[in-house]
Amino acid sequence: MDRKKFIRASGIGLGIMMMPGMVQCQSAAANDYSLKTEPKIIKDEEGNVLNVIGDIQTHKLVGSETGNQIVEWVDNVEPGVGIPPHIHTREDEIFRVIKGQVEIMIDGETTVLNEGDVAFAPKNIPHSWKVVGTEKAKMITSAFPAGIEFMFQELAELPEGPPDFEKVAAICAKQGISFV
Repeated sequence: MDRKKFIRASGIGLGIMMMPGMVQCQSAAANDYSLKTEPKIIKDEEGNVLNVIGDIQTHKLVGSETGNQIVEWVDNVEPGVGIPPHIHTREDEIFRVIKGQVEIMIDGETTVLNEGDVAFAPKNIPHSWKVVGTEKAKMITSAFPAGIEFMFQELAELPEGPPDFEKVAAICAKQGISFV
């Protein structure tokens, strides 16, 4: 086959091979990530405060404000409070300690995060955290993509007192989160 025939033949084949990807890109562009977003400044004392089973969260950014790309909240948590080992199937999380100490376990490895320390927990990897030491901890948590904020709102509506673990697990399961 000469060069012109090869280029013509491979160009047609390449076009046919790329067609599924082009269709997939079109459908991805039509999802909620294309929402128009606006700049936003949030002061430390601002945000939507939720008591999520003892985890006092101040939601700073939610999916409706970020094109569903990210949700970010500040945890203000007493010593001894934490989240048991669990796995997310939809979102990755970043934990940044601002004040206090947080013991975090990711994929079986446990460490204590101090002020300024950051941890990344990718989806499908078991992780947990608990405030250690004697002072309250302040931690900025980011989850991406957004969506988990709806689960937190539902958990915050549960009655005060010891949580009904079966009910908590069922709410979390709707978000693709399971306890291990």
